[in-house]
Amino acid sequence: MAVATRYETVIGIEVHAQLKTASKMFCACPTAPEPGRPDEPNTRVCPVCLGMPGTLPVINRRAVELVMLTGLALECHVETEAVRFERKNYFYPDLPKGYQISQYALPLCSNGRLLVPVSSKDAEVSIGITRAHLEEDTARLQHGGRGHTLVDFNRAGVPLMEIVTEPDVRSPAQARAYGETLRDILRHIGASDGDMETGSLRIEGNVSLRPMGSERFGTKVEVKNLNSFRSLERAMEYEVARHAEALETGEPLVQETRGWDEIAGRTVSQRSKEEANDYRYFPEPDLPPLRPSAEWVARLRAVLPELPATRRARYVEELGLSAYDAGVLTADVALADYFDRVVAAGLGAKAAANWVTGEFSRLLNQHAAEGLRASGVALPPEGLAELIGEVEAGRVSATNAKAVLAATFVSGESPRSVIEREGLGQVSDTGLIAREVEAVVTEFPSQVAEYRAGKQQIYGFLVGQVMKRTAGRADAKLVNEELRRLLG
Repeated sequence: MAVATRYETVIGIEVHAQLKTASKMFCACPTAPEPGRPDEPNTRVCPVCLGMPGTLPVINRRAVELVMLTGLALECHVETEAVRFERKNYFYPDLPKGYQISQYALPLCSNGRLLVPVSSKDAEVSIGITRAHLEEDTARLQHGGRGHTLVDFNRAGVPLMEIVTEPDVRSPAQARAYGETLRDILRHIGASDGDMETGSLRIEGNVSLRPMGSERFGTKVEVKNLNSFRSLERAMEYEVARHAEALETGEPLVQETRGWDEIAGRTVSQRSKEEANDYRYFPEPDLPPLRPSAEWVARLRAVLPELPATRRARYVEELGLSAYDAGVLTADVALADYFDRVVAAGLGAKAAANWVTGEFSRLLNQHAAEGLRASGVALPPEGLAELIGEVEAGRVSATNAKAVLAATFVSGESPRSVIEREGLGQVSDTGLIAREVEAVVTEFPSQVAEYRAGKQQIYGFLVGQVMKRTAGRADAKLVNEELRRLLG
């Protein structure tokens, strides 16, 4: 294939992540509506975030901390001398001031790296982090019929962190892996929700091709409108193929911004690519330079949470989990926190992982449309540990335990109380089990004969009939022992 043999893919990634703060970047307006209230357009606004004349911005301290935490997680240099905010000038309906307060020459964090796992076993690639800086988000445009466009300024001024990589990504698959790895880190440290569906995380890819062995970069194209990591990978694949074909045929490539059409599976030209001088950056006159102290950085370093890669390694090396289970758990920080508390309640790690990644996650997925996460489930981790303990002690069957989990998942009631009240405890009376097994063997002679003639799948039917007669409460181990004895 021409791409594989003649050209090297060069990709850089830009990520914009809304930060988890209560108020906006430069004013006291809330970043989210009050719980239970609809988010009416243009209600979370004030003269500052609307860009009214005579207003002055005030820096959000928590937003600064979250960017510094991110920088520490990405092994960046965190600037303590002087960080400067600048005006990035461009005119668009979603920018109320006609400029965006951002950082350019002196960002908060720079020169870091992120180790990204790739498909081959235990392999990682190191992606350089150029910068992580603070800015404010724009408003949201809502395009309607008849050429009308409405503007909702609720999002204007929400703290936004931009993370820019070096051109170190060498394939669309690596680009996707980088995005997923970075999102996991942002969620683990509490910097951002990282939700691409709602727009709290947006990702863009810059791609070019160059002849193998060349140090000179090719013509770069930026791709926007990517609403998932799968879209990022597909868009990069499309652009790699488009660039390779153009280079092979001698067709000129233009440095531009292109949008991704998910339905058509292709990119489309949007506009020529801007350069830094197009934005006419200059220091923000209404904000003094920011000088984070070394002590402030040290305090943040001390409270930096366990990162996903470290957590995965701990699950495998200390708890004995498989790499797969460790990966499933750490893909969602709330799920991993829930699992840790189940284990802390005294349960074995493997049993806890089986239930948390299995039946518990299945119930979570059923409530996904409501935005429910493990941290919001009514049943506390200690309750799940109690239920699993009842199964391991033989006091409730696995089947009935699933029914109990479904009930307590939304009620938060003690599983042991539900088991006792509903009479779901496991039957271990060998005499009763023997009588029920004998009754099934007598009731289904033709099926017994088929089993004895070699039709092994009939055995599951016979076990099911015994469990049915005991309302699923019979000890499955004792049922199997007695049934195999009678069947010879």
